[in-house]
Amino acid sequence: MADSDEHAKQEEGEITFPRSLSPPLPLPPSQGGRAAQKQQPVDATMVVNNKVDSWSYDVEAPPVVSAPPTPTPPTPLHQQQPRDEALPPVPLLPVEPHKVSAPERRTTVKALKQRLAEVFFPDDPLHQFKNQSFARRLVLALQYFFPIFHWGSSYSLRLLRSDIISGLTIASLAIPQMGFIQVMHSVIKRHDEWAWQTILMGVAFLAVLLATRQISARNPKLFWVSAAAPLSSVIISTIISFICKAHGISIIGNLPKGLNPPSVNMLTFSGSYVALAIKTGIMTGILSLTEGIAVGRTFASINNYQVDGNKEMMAIGVMNMVGSCASCYVTTGSFSRSAVNYSAGCKTAVSNIVMAAAVLVTLLFLMPLFHYTPNVILSAIIITAVIGLIDFQGAAKLWKVDKLDFLACMAAFFGVLLVSVQMGLAIAVGISLFKILLQVTRPNMVIKGVIPGTQNYRSMVQYREAMRVPSFLVVGVESAIYFANSMYLVERIMRFLREEEERALKSNQCSIRCIILDMSAVAAIDTSGLDALAELNRVLDKRNIELVLANPVGSVTERLYNSVVGETFRSGRVFFSVAEAVAAAPHKAQP
Repeated sequence: MADSDEHAKQEEGEITFPRSLSPPLPLPPSQGGRAAQKQQPVDATMVVNNKVDSWSYDVEAPPVVSAPPTPTPPTPLHQQQPRDEALPPVPLLPVEPHKVSAPERRTTVKALKQRLAEVFFPDDPLHQFKNQSFARRLVLALQYFFPIFHWGSSYSLRLLRSDIISGLTIASLAIPQMGFIQVMHSVIKRHDEWAWQTILMGVAFLAVLLATRQISARNPKLFWVSAAAPLSSVIISTIISFICKAHGISIIGNLPKGLNPPSVNMLTFSGSYVALAIKTGIMTGILSLTEGIAVGRTFASINNYQVDGNKEMMAIGVMNMVGSCASCYVTTGSFSRSAVNYSAGCKTAVSNIVMAAAVLVTLLFLMPLFHYTPNVILSAIIITAVIGLIDFQGAAKLWKVDKLDFLACMAAFFGVLLVSVQMGLAIAVGISLFKILLQVTRPNMVIKGVIPGTQNYRSMVQYREAMRVPSFLVVGVESAIYFANSMYLVERIMRFLREEEERALKSNQCSIRCIILDMSAVAAIDTSGLDALAELNRVLDKRNIELVLANPVGSVTERLYNSVVGETFRSGRVFFSVAEAVAAAPHKAQP
C-alpha cells in the first residue's frame, strides 16, 4: 500500500523521492524470507510541470500485494500521434462509489452571523480574548486599541535615536501637495522668475542626499549618515540662506505663531449644508482610507510586516474627528511624509510622537527660525525619499507574471506622478475592477482527460499525456457561477460540445453521450447559475446527452439540494469525482 501511495503521488504531479538511496536494512525475523529476497531495479517516475523523467534505483523488492499497474512513460512529442486520430480505448481502473453529502444544516441567523464575521473580521481579532481573565482582557484591549502598550515594553535606546532623527526631520518639512503637471506648468509659465541660486542649491543638496543614501546602502554601519542627512540639509540650507539674505532663493517666509483655534462651537448638524457636508465627507473618507491603507501596505511590504485595515480605518476616523474640533484639515497617511520618515530611519510610532512634540514647540516658540528655510531643500528631500521607493525589479516581475497587474502598476505610478495621488489610485482601482469583472464574466474553462494509469482527470492543455475518454466530455469550470457568467457557461459548453463532436466525426470515434462538469473549483453558485444548469440540462436532453456534476464543494451542494434544480441532479447525477461519474455511466467506454 505504501508503494500505491507513492504511485498516486507521482501521478498527481508531485515530486516523490525514494525512501532511501542506501542499501535496504535487513528486516526482522518476523518478516520471514522477505529480507532474503533479491534486490531488483525499480523505475521511479516523477511528473513535474508536464515533464516526465525516470530513474532506476536498487530498492528492496516489495511484499507480494496487488499493486496498481506501473504507468508507462509518455511517448516523446515528436513520436506522438495527433489527438484527432483514432486512439485505443483508455483502460479505466475500478472505482468505489461514494455519496456526495451536503453540509450540516444551519439556521439563517447562524449562517448570516458566520458570513458577516468572515467578511468583516477574517483574522478573528477577538480570538486572543478567549479563556482570559478580566484583568488580562483589559490589558489585551489596551494593546489592541493602543499598540504602544504592546511594543513599548521592548523599546530600546537604539530605536529612540532613529525615531528622534526621523521625527525632527518630518517636523521640519512643510510639504505642499501639488501634482507634477501643475508644478511643471507653473515652472514653464513663470520662467522669468528662474534664479540660478535656487537651481544651484537644489542640485547640490539633491546630489548630497543621494550620495548619503549610497554610502549607507554600501556600508550598513553608516546608516546614520543617510538618516541625519535630511535634517542636516534643512539646517545648513537655512544658515546659507540667512547669510545670503535669501538673494535669489525662494524661502518659506513669515509663518504665524500659535495653535489653531478650537472649532467645537462651529460644529452644526442643521441647515442647508448638512446634506452637502455628508456627501463630501463620504467621498473624502473613501479617498482618505484608500490612500492611507495603500501607503501603509506599501511600506509594510518593504519591511515585511502586516497592516490591519480595521485599525487603520479606526485610527484615521478618530484622528479626523478630533481634528475637526481644532480647525484641522481632513487628513490621511501622507505618501510623501511617510517616504521621508522611512528614509530618515523611522523604526516605530515614537517618531510621530517626536514629530508632534517638535511641531507643537515650533508653533509656539520657534517659527521665526524657519523664516529663511529654502523651499527647494524640501523638494530635494522628497525626491530623494521617493526615488528609493521605486522598485524596477518588482515592475519587471509584474510584467512577466500578469500584464494587467503591470498596467495597473504603471497607471498608479504615472497617475500619482503626473496628476495626484487620488487620480493615480482611482485609475489603478478601475483597472483592477476591470480585471476582476473580466475574470468573473469570462471564467476559465478547460477540457479534461484522464492521466493513463490513474483515476485523475487533468486539463489536456496543461498535461499532454492526458487522454480523452470516448463518448465523454469532461469540462472543468474554474470559477464561481454567478448571474454575470451563467450564460457564458452554457454557450462555452455548447461550443466545446460542437468542437468535440466534429473531432469525433473526423477521427471516426464515438459521439458524445455524456458531459461531466467538474465543479471542484466552483466556490459558489447563485440562483442564476442554478437556472443556467437547468437550461443546459434541457438543451442536452433534447440531443440525448446526459449532464452530470462531479465533486461539488459544500456550499454548492447545499444550494443545489435546496433548490428545484436539485431534483434533476439528485437521482444519481451528482458524483464524488469525475472517475466515479465515468464508471457509473451505463455507456462508459470499455477497455
